[in-house]
Amino acid sequence: MTTQYDLIVIGGGSGGLAHAQRAAEYGVKAAVIESGPLGGTCVNVGCVPKKIMWYSAHHVHQMHLARDYGFDVTINGHAWSELKAKRDAYILRLNGIYENNLNNRDVTWLQGHGKFIDANTVEVDGTNYQAERIVIATGGYPIVPEIPGAELGMTSDGFFELEERPQRVAVVGSGYVAVELAGVFNALGSATTVLVRKDGVVRSFDKMLREELESEMQKSGINLVKGFVPSAVEKTTDGIRLVAEDGRTSEEFDALVWAVGRAANTDSLNADAAGIGMDRRGFIPTDDYQKTNIDHIFALGDVTGRAALTPVAIAAGRRLADRLYNNMKDRRLEYHTIPTVIFSHPPIGTVGLTEDEAGEEYGDDVKVYETRFAPMLYSFSKEKVRTAMKLIVTGSDERIVGCHIIGDGADEMLQGFAVAIRMGATKQHFDDTVAIHPTSAEELVTMR
Repeated sequence: MTTQYDLIVIGGGSGGLAHAQRAAEYGVKAAVIESGPLGGTCVNVGCVPKKIMWYSAHHVHQMHLARDYGFDVTINGHAWSELKAKRDAYILRLNGIYENNLNNRDVTWLQGHGKFIDANTVEVDGTNYQAERIVIATGGYPIVPEIPGAELGMTSDGFFELEERPQRVAVVGSGYVAVELAGVFNALGSATTVLVRKDGVVRSFDKMLREELESEMQKSGINLVKGFVPSAVEKTTDGIRLVAEDGRTSEEFDALVWAVGRAANTDSLNADAAGIGMDRRGFIPTDDYQKTNIDHIFALGDVTGRAALTPVAIAAGRRLADRLYNNMKDRRLEYHTIPTVIFSHPPIGTVGLTEDEAGEEYGDDVKVYETRFAPMLYSFSKEKVRTAMKLIVTGSDERIVGCHIIGDGADEMLQGFAVAIRMGATKQHFDDTVAIHPTSAEELVTMR
């Protein structure tokens, strides 16, 4: 016997849940297939627990600043295991909220692994289910390099399993995850080394952000090792160490975190049985409307290989439901001018083109406004954490095509500016906006 649905979503992460719930609001009989806890990477081993750990590290920074403002502050250590227990309990509550949300919308949760039998049929633990439309939202998983001894390290998933904070940590990688986890370890007291394959961190971001972040990481005590391509990991009498392709060896560490990218979670889908096209890395390409090469099968979120961000998956999922089930025929997510934040120390907020990208697209018709300063917050501090901002404009009207911020509060101030930039704001619009004083954000509307 095969159970019929209007919609089957494979994957109970942010994008899949958003799509199924929005579709159910339009009267669609929907089911979500998920073998693990609801919420996917973001809720369980990504954005949410990461932000909790960032807050913990941020409090260390704030306590040090409090001394400059007349407080007698003594930091007597940090109870990592206690924080982990609270964090895990919070995530468990979120899992329950997600389940309740499905129940409230009459969305069925099929607990298990889903794999295609054919283009209309998905099997879950021996039972077949069919639907008029199927959406793939299985996300991704962290990569472990194929080198001898790699199993001695952990991924970001393992980071969230740590019961105690290791004293000496190596983080291998240069992107979001690497700099975020390194910042947490360092702030909470671990001797932290970041090893990158090339010439620096967050290389896809604007060069100003790269320069400032590397400077602040090193000032905070993080050891940044460049041009280190691991070829092996060795167990020693005093921990573990890495060997590079050029023959160098690292110092010894108590823990190693691989933060070298993520792969598409498609290996167990049996996508070939449905004729679904995938690229050489296992990601599922889609058109502008999230459709795969099969007309009634769609994909969204990280599994598509585009803009691997939780709000992107949610937005794509909701827009797809609007189009398919609420007669909004042109409704889709436009994958441009997407704001994003790195929860580094200090945080980064960015939207639009980098300076290099703007030059490639607009040539000489580009102008850059930039400022770097010590915020008022550090007026009494010997060690100041700088803020840097950049606006990139083009055309005679100086339309803003890029906005990049690093510094305290960058994560919160970017959202409103991203709205303005997406609406086509010009430098004159910014200049004509009255500044809020005294703030760091005012620099974006007073830049010359």
